[in-house]
Amino acid sequence: MELRLTSDEVVKIKEGEDIYTALKRAGIYLTASCGGKGACGKCRVRIIDGKTEIKSYGKLTHIERESNIVLACQTLPNGDLLIEIPKESRLVVGDKIAVARTKDLAGYLKSYGVGINPTVKRLPLNLPPATITDNISDLDRLRRALDEQGIKGMRFSHEFVAELADALRRADWNMELVYVEGQGIPAEAIFLTPLEGCNRRYGIAVDIGTTTVVVYLVNLVNGEVVDIGSTYNSQMRHGDDVITRIVHATEGGGLNELQEAVVKDINTIVDSLMERHDIKSCEVDAATVSGNTTMSHIFWGLDPGSIREEPYIPTLNFFPMWRGGTARLSINPQSPVYTVPCVASYVGGDIVAGVLATKMHRNPEVALFMDIGTNGEIAIGNNEWLMTAACSMGPCFEGSGIRCGMRATAGAIESVKIDTETCEPEISVIGGGLPMGICGSGMIDAISEMFLNGIIDRKGKFVKGKTGRIREGEEGAEFVFYKDERRRKDIVLTEADVENIIRAKAALYAGIKTLLAEVGFTMDAVEKVYIAGGFGNYINVEKAILLGMLPDIPKERFVFMGNTSITGAYLCLLSEELRKEAEDITSKMTYIELSVYRSFMDEYMSALFLPHTDMSQFPTAAGMIK
Repeated sequence: MELRLTSDEVVKIKEGEDIYTALKRAGIYLTASCGGKGACGKCRVRIIDGKTEIKSYGKLTHIERESNIVLACQTLPNGDLLIEIPKESRLVVGDKIAVARTKDLAGYLKSYGVGINPTVKRLPLNLPPATITDNISDLDRLRRALDEQGIKGMRFSHEFVAELADALRRADWNMELVYVEGQGIPAEAIFLTPLEGCNRRYGIAVDIGTTTVVVYLVNLVNGEVVDIGSTYNSQMRHGDDVITRIVHATEGGGLNELQEAVVKDINTIVDSLMERHDIKSCEVDAATVSGNTTMSHIFWGLDPGSIREEPYIPTLNFFPMWRGGTARLSINPQSPVYTVPCVASYVGGDIVAGVLATKMHRNPEVALFMDIGTNGEIAIGNNEWLMTAACSMGPCFEGSGIRCGMRATAGAIESVKIDTETCEPEISVIGGGLPMGICGSGMIDAISEMFLNGIIDRKGKFVKGKTGRIREGEEGAEFVFYKDERRRKDIVLTEADVENIIRAKAALYAGIKTLLAEVGFTMDAVEKVYIAGGFGNYINVEKAILLGMLPDIPKERFVFMGNTSITGAYLCLLSEELRKEAEDITSKMTYIELSVYRSFMDEYMSALFLPHTDMSQFPTAAGMIK
């Protein structure tokens, strides 16, 4: 039997095999935090054609069932099937698009002038077995061996001591001691492991985005990124932005629910990567987590309520080195989890990690850093000073809230060119093949091209009668970029989509202008502009300037970094020196709260046009649209 996907993939399916198992065997992973037991309800797929046997509908609603939505793990084909995998159901493993522009991260780590120096160390120990004559306690026996190695004053937690007797004898007194040691951190034993069976050393670096979660599996010995996984943040079902999630956590009593959702997302990826590379949980020594302040608080189960209330103060910015078991991660429960420190309520560890990844804090030139995601965070400065601010953009550039929006992954329209005479679009799709949706860079291209060709006006409204590709859809006027008669799923941008994108770009540009004005600089003073964010790998500078999203300065000043949050998390995972550097960046940053600046709202209102009400700020764009 064959399982055909609307994305044109074909999978052979065995007799009695469910859809989830068949897809997994073919390297197509679905989000399933319950491991394919039908309990979480996340592995949703749509049956387009063919007959099936349904074991259970689980948590699916009546409307979902009527729409032919089933759980892949509970559905057995009765012959050939044609199915559609919704983008939120697909877990992306081996996703090279999640990698930053710097592909050789181990080489990039060396460029900082530091070596591989993770917080977690391993020390081989061969203890003499206990005897009637050598009858000191197990812990004293361990301390004696450490004294002989010149290690004194090590701390031992109750959890460690509780496992000590069994661990020593199971390893026949010949084992590795795994312990934590670093600047300002007293040496502390984590666990004992036999020399055989658990001697490989891995760590995970995690970027908890408002929209997506990305995990790197890293070899702690040589710094190699072994594999990568990513998925949508399941918290999205409780709201697209941090404010709605804070409200759900506090007023809705959903803090535990939100924490469980993101931890399960991380564990689903980690479990898939470990299974793929035959890695045991005892071989994962450490983890580093990077995210905005709200995401970091929710990950640790901390009340984020004060973040949204004036004077906007988080519970903490510098997180203790808590354990994997506390976070309920599916790694060794004693493994330390380092959280990249935050600056303020709306500038988190993802921005600290980003600044670390750009090295702007080391250089004398004035640089501007912007992380374009659900929240638009901005930093400006050099090796002497740093100032930062944040503005809410919404998740549109990451695909959420846009009719046909999706992440910058295989099947996404990444670039668009519209013929001046015919208004026919020419599209480019990530990975080739048929388009499944449109990602952030494609949206920027599309709107800029529509504006250049008179399809939309400066307010983003469609010019009726300009082309037959403008039609009335269920949500009003829309422009058709790709017609798919077979799947009956055309790729469009609606007028509401365009409005969302214009609001997002206006917030970002207004934030940049306000921050520059606060330090008394103009755009000309900025010598480098570092752009981070998932779709930063594909963005076209000229189109983004025409949109009024990026400042109109020479193209060579722009540097695209991709996902700098995960890059910074990777650097902190491998280097004690760079963890200290990240903490220094945090302490050095001055945060300004844009909501109390009237000038920010004035700048925002002025930016709600293409490209701006003040065309003198965009001379390049002005020349293109004459």
